[in-house]
Amino acid sequence: MMVEFLDLGAGARARRDDLLAAAARVIDSGWFILGEEVASFEREFAAYCDAPAAVGVANGLDAISLALRALGIGPGDEVIVPSNTYIATWLAVSHVGAVPIGVEPDPATCNIDPDLVEAAITPRTRAIIAVHLYGQPADLDPLRAIATRHDLALIEDAAQAHGARYKGRRIGSDEGAIVTWSFYPGKNLGALGDGGAVTADTAMADAIGRLRNYGSSRKYHHEVIGYNSRLDEMQAAFLRAKLPHLDTENERRRAIAVRYSAGLQGLDLILPSVPEWAEPVWHLYVVQHPARDALAAHLREQGIATMIHYPVAPHLQPAYAALGLGEGTFPISERLHREVLSLPIGPMLTDDEVDQVIDAIRRFF
Repeated sequence: MMVEFLDLGAGARARRDDLLAAAARVIDSGWFILGEEVASFEREFAAYCDAPAAVGVANGLDAISLALRALGIGPGDEVIVPSNTYIATWLAVSHVGAVPIGVEPDPATCNIDPDLVEAAITPRTRAIIAVHLYGQPADLDPLRAIATRHDLALIEDAAQAHGARYKGRRIGSDEGAIVTWSFYPGKNLGALGDGGAVTADTAMADAIGRLRNYGSSRKYHHEVIGYNSRLDEMQAAFLRAKLPHLDTENERRRAIAVRYSAGLQGLDLILPSVPEWAEPVWHLYVVQHPARDALAAHLREQGIATMIHYPVAPHLQPAYAALGLGEGTFPISERLHREVLSLPIGPMLTDDEVDQVIDAIRRFF
């Protein structure tokens, strides 16, 4: 039996009737850009996150970029970013003309290490971006304290963390939080195309609302130099159909993670580590081993699909060659990128399939 890494088709078919009804609503309305579906989704997603407001944008990368622009960050500025993250976090900083300054992760959690952040701050630093990688919250309290002490903005990249909790509170619910989201189809809350959002206070949401729509809050009146980055009506309608099921699907992901962690105990394999204050939503279940490629090949031969998130660290990508950050600059991140392997996970995965993955890994060892 082939075990897919993430069966998006099965997930969509499970919600087929709701999705078709959502599409029909949009078609029948005759309104396809910034209409009632987007407005309703923004209200519903903000309520889900316990956030003051949400504003829908075209994708997760734009969400970060527009948040940075709304904060007035641009050329000559520096933004602290995790060295272990998807490149979109770095690209957003570059898109506004600022320079990304990498900081190593805590090896246990793979998220940015707050103890290393302060040493990276310079007079040009304007913000810190914390990524809730793999669906597990970063340690926010020390990062907030550093940001306050140095008068910096803190942006949370929650592209993989829909529904996660930090110290009992939803990501996005803390006062003053600026949180960016992706609704790429493979996310825990995924559209049937691309999409993104920012949750924040109403002033920040209003600023991003203008930036996403040509700098306009009223048609043909443009207060600032803006962009075209709008969550469209069809994707908003699909997201509205899927949002009520998010917690149930996250619970299924948690159950799969528990099953993996129990079944893979005792092997020469680094399993995910969860601090007591974190409630992850298990966007990914990531193990680590020096022979990662051999393990992946073994699983592939057994009919099990895996993925690598991510094979090349951002600072070693050709896109960032000009920064001069060669091999050895961020050794923890570089080791992670050599050793991490993401196992199949998703709400449609059955217990039998999880057990098949566990048995195949145990045979490898």
